[in-house]
Amino acid sequence: MTLTIATKLLSIVLAVVLGWLAGRMRWLGEPAARAGDADPARMLGNAAFYIFVPALLIRTTARLDLAALPRTTLLAFFVPAIAMTLGAYVLARWQAGRLPPLPPGRQLPEAERRAAMPAARAFAVVFGNSVQVGIPVATAMFGEAGLGIHVTLVSLHALVLLTLLTVLVELDLARARSAHEATSSVLRTVRTTVRNAVIHPVTLPVLLGLAWNLTGQPLPAVVDEVLQLLGTAVAPLCLVLIGLSLAYTRMHGALGPALGITLAKLLLMPALVLGVAHWGFGLGGLPLAVVTVMAALPTGSNALIFAQRYRSQEAEATAASVLSTVGFMATAPLWLWAATVLG
Repeated sequence: MTLTIATKLLSIVLAVVLGWLAGRMRWLGEPAARAGDADPARMLGNAAFYIFVPALLIRTTARLDLAALPRTTLLAFFVPAIAMTLGAYVLARWQAGRLPPLPPGRQLPEAERRAAMPAARAFAVVFGNSVQVGIPVATAMFGEAGLGIHVTLVSLHALVLLTLLTVLVELDLARARSAHEATSSVLRTVRTTVRNAVIHPVTLPVLLGLAWNLTGQPLPAVVDEVLQLLGTAVAPLCLVLIGLSLAYTRMHGALGPALGITLAKLLLMPALVLGVAHWGFGLGGLPLAVVTVMAALPTGSNALIFAQRYRSQEAEATAASVLSTVGFMATAPLWLWAATVLG
């Protein structure tokens, strides 16, 4: 672990600590138990989900050079990543199905939280911190050539995984709501899923960015500047939000699942990507090392924003982000060594 990477990880931890301190000192107000809908952590999460993340997604997809994308390298990462996403989602759905029946009275809100649990947990398992941790790690370990491959993966990271998980969670929510409606039907469930998955603060910005990309025109200078300015707020806002959530959220019962998520993120996912990329797609050398380390990154802070959006698994997403960031210091050299030996 180089000094540059260690310094970057320490800065991330300190930003989280600052958010925790702000929460403990109540600088931004009281948590939900006292403040109702004015919960500061939820307000910050909504600001990120509805303003800053969409700006980042629009700008990223609008500026993609689609013709220059290294297809084999992308497939070598995203095929196992999607498989891991679906596997984690199916396992979480099975776990949710084993929960005791809901008590009468609050069935629909609680049913919606349970319905969102599989996608929220899968998000924490597969969605790595590809910017705040990934970019300095790629720069320090692989230089400019490796950074170029990493940035290409980052450009499609949210587009592929976040869009997939958004569709899955909206489908589950539509099913949960239809189960409580006497007039529900398969067609209505599908229609609701499609509408909510498209008119969504993740999917719609991606579609708008891709639509502009296909025109072949650069973004107007003022629009590009505004989107860049808003997009740069995502990383620090998410880190402070994790700290706030640590201060505001009761972690009772969340540490066990968070530890399981951390082990899956730091050990299982990079092992899967390494194996598929090397033996399935014949990747070696620098590309193999980059995709492996990309898969080995700790859980991204966006996992908490996703969890807050659907009011499900917020405590375990928070804990997993912190635990996996600390654990990454020990596991990153292992995966770099394994990729080097195979490559």
